Amino acid sequence: MTTLAFSGWPPTALEWFRALEVNNNRAWFQANKATYDHDVRSPFESLLAELADEFGEGTMSRPNRDIRFSKDKSPYKLQTYARVPRAGGDGGRYVQLRDEGLFVGGGLYMPDRDHLSRIRAAIADDRSGAELETIIDGLIGRGMSLMEDGALKTAPRGFSAEHPRIRLLRLPHLAAGVLHPPRRWLYTAAAKDRVIDGWRAIEPLLEWQARYA
Repeated sequence: MTTLAFSGWPPTALEWFRALEVNNNRAWFQANKATYDHDVRSPFESLLAELADEFGEGTMSRPNRDIRFSKDKSPYKLQTYARVPRAGGDGGRYVQLRDEGLFVGGGLYMPDRDHLSRIRAAIADDRSGAELETIIDGLIGRGMSLMEDGALKTAPRGFSAEHPRIRLLRLPHLAAGVLHPPRRWLYTAAAKDRVIDGWRAIEPLLEWQARYA
């Protein structure tokens, strides 16, 4: 099957997410699935195909939510995203489209206990921890932010609350990204440049994680 050239997402893609938030049910989704396929999914697949040579194959999310253990029984996600795992290592790159815009980032999100333990040990180490701080400063300089959701309120076991990198030690993951609010570029091929810039910027963090996680 021939993949169309990526030319951005049409404005109707974000309108579709806004309408889904109000009508999050199977009947509405099925009635409007053609819009999802044409305006949301198809451009996403084209984008991933064009980025595969540099970054690797990406995997798109399914629109359905896993509601088995959730109090929220809304059946559909209010965003579409894709992950590109880093070759030969854990973590990877991430891109997400939602009503608020285009989120681009990457890292190691919600790692298992062993990975998290190794990450925290590397953060605490003066050499590797200082190296990480330099990387994070560079990401912040590029407009990215650490993903700090779920951070501990106290120091993790075995670490002092007075540690100079306690903010990093409290994180349950090590990932960063930037949310680009929707502008005219989102509806053009220039949207790909935002993804490329973000994914290239995150590479030093992925390399650090590959060495220490």
